[in-house]
Amino acid sequence: MLPWSIFPRSASGADTELEAEAEASEPSGRQLSDEALVEELLATVASARSFQEFRRSQRKDCFGLLRWLQLVLPLIQEIREAAPPLTDDAYRRLALLGRTFQAARRLLRCCHDGSKIFLALESEAVLGRFRAVYEKMNLALDGMPYSEIDISDEVKEQVELINTQLKRSKKRTDTQDMELSMDFMMILQKEDGNADRAILERLAKKLELQSLADLRAETMAIKKLINERNGQQPESTKHIIELLNKFKEIAGIDEKNILGDVSIPKYLEKCPSLMIPNDFLCPISLEIMTDPVIIASGRTYERRSIQKWLDAGQRTCPKTQQPLAHLSLAPNFALKNLILQWCEKNKVEIQMGESEPPAEQEERKEDIPSLVKDLSSVHLDAQRKAAKKIRILSKENPENRALILENGGLPALISLVSYPDKKIQENTVTALLNLSIDETNKILIAKGGAIPLIIEVLKNGSVEGQENSAAALFSLSMIDENKAAIGILGGIAPLVGLLKDGTIRGKKDAATAIFNLILNHPNKLRAIEAGIVTALLKILGNKKLGMIDEALSIFLLLASHSSCRDEVGSPSFVEILVEIVKEGTPKNKECALSVLLELGLHNNSLMVHAFGLGLNEHLSDIAKTGTSRAQRKANSLIQLSRKCS
Repeated sequence: MLPWSIFPRSASGADTELEAEAEASEPSGRQLSDEALVEELLATVASARSFQEFRRSQRKDCFGLLRWLQLVLPLIQEIREAAPPLTDDAYRRLALLGRTFQAARRLLRCCHDGSKIFLALESEAVLGRFRAVYEKMNLALDGMPYSEIDISDEVKEQVELINTQLKRSKKRTDTQDMELSMDFMMILQKEDGNADRAILERLAKKLELQSLADLRAETMAIKKLINERNGQQPESTKHIIELLNKFKEIAGIDEKNILGDVSIPKYLEKCPSLMIPNDFLCPISLEIMTDPVIIASGRTYERRSIQKWLDAGQRTCPKTQQPLAHLSLAPNFALKNLILQWCEKNKVEIQMGESEPPAEQEERKEDIPSLVKDLSSVHLDAQRKAAKKIRILSKENPENRALILENGGLPALISLVSYPDKKIQENTVTALLNLSIDETNKILIAKGGAIPLIIEVLKNGSVEGQENSAAALFSLSMIDENKAAIGILGGIAPLVGLLKDGTIRGKKDAATAIFNLILNHPNKLRAIEAGIVTALLKILGNKKLGMIDEALSIFLLLASHSSCRDEVGSPSFVEILVEIVKEGTPKNKECALSVLLELGLHNNSLMVHAFGLGLNEHLSDIAKTGTSRAQRKANSLIQLSRKCS
């Protein structure tokens, strides 16, 4: 179900929800380290603030919520700078604040790109969600132990003022747009379906649903709503579809089927500016991409926009908020070619490279149904050729991937993963990897039973098959349920094996997958049991691999888990870390200091050993000249050294 389709039904319902939040914040084991919790808070606020355009019906409320988030931000920034050890009470309140920020982000995103019709029809319920966010924020901030978290008096006074205002805001009531509500009622009560055209035109203008582009975007938003509702709230869904079809009628668009595409009326054929496909727009800048690149989450962005995001210190995908396993940017040549075709067709001037002729591309799309059919052929050669071609087509663009699924390609590919032919295995696993680029497909691939088959190829496939199996598991593990499933089905051990004995590419694919998978706590223990410490130490000892940062990032996640810390923390490992601090690159030093601090906070003897190796001599220098994160870690270690002495 969509996040915005669940609302408190009464004041008492909202109170119950807040009580549940308070109970959930009671000590039950810290899911994140102190630093990770604070960084997550900052990342969530940054993500929420990236939404700047909102649906008209909620625009005022959204800008109000953004102002509240901006006012609370100095509190989190001061906690990050001071980096105090958080007491249980402070941790609980910050964790609750984190859940509040996440709820705020979901709400802002809903009001940014959700169905305009839905948001207007359910405006009272949406307003209830804004109130619930404010109440949760008040609950988290009320009684914040400022003396325990080194907060300045200025910020303390600001937060206390915010909290007072939040309490007052709970008593205020907002009035609905009565004309809007009445217009909806008049249209929906017309049993003969012949709604007053003047009312429809007024509604369309208020909701900004007059142009083809707006109606096309609304259609996509409603499709998503229907899919997420999964058959629930049928009466509401029926009203939304009826209204959309009426708005299409008065705009001259002859299209009744909500599940189909919007057809183009003849009078709009000379207005190509209304038809920019959403896939061509950068999710950050909302402009046509001229240099599209793919990041670790599989999403595509304009190079300049995503580079600016990364340069600002962000390490998550702007659209999905998934942590990025690496910061590499891969050119999306296929999408770049599609954008060029569209620009040429619509006479839009843009500087881009040459693309494949449209006729050839259409011909290749028409091949997909027959290729899917050949996957089930009794002739081995036909299966091999079909698997190879689908592998190529699935990589090119979302349209091809959609066609492959629509023609039954997914179950056919999954059935071939276990086929006793290394080349077929290799191509089908890679095709599944390509299909998993699209978020929905990650779930479908897992539900189709592909995970254990991919793990088998990881164990016994060809070299390239093993590498791409690791990459496929990484892609699938972006979904939390898949993280758990991959661990339960035995995927961790063969990944550790690939990390030990694979090619350089195989090691990197395995490291990326393992990093993402051990965000799931039980998978940390599985990795330890599979011998990951030995594999990582081997990588640290081979500088030619260029994987020191990757290895240390995995070590940091393992060290954050109490049950794994003893396996990781040893005097010999501390000696390696100190050597990296002395001789490594700035990024190496940053990662090594992070691991040392995590270990040292829980094991005083390891810190004494590190300082005995001359660590102190380098901390002062790094505190002045290192990366910003390295400087914070160095200062924390300097404070820790004083306690040890």
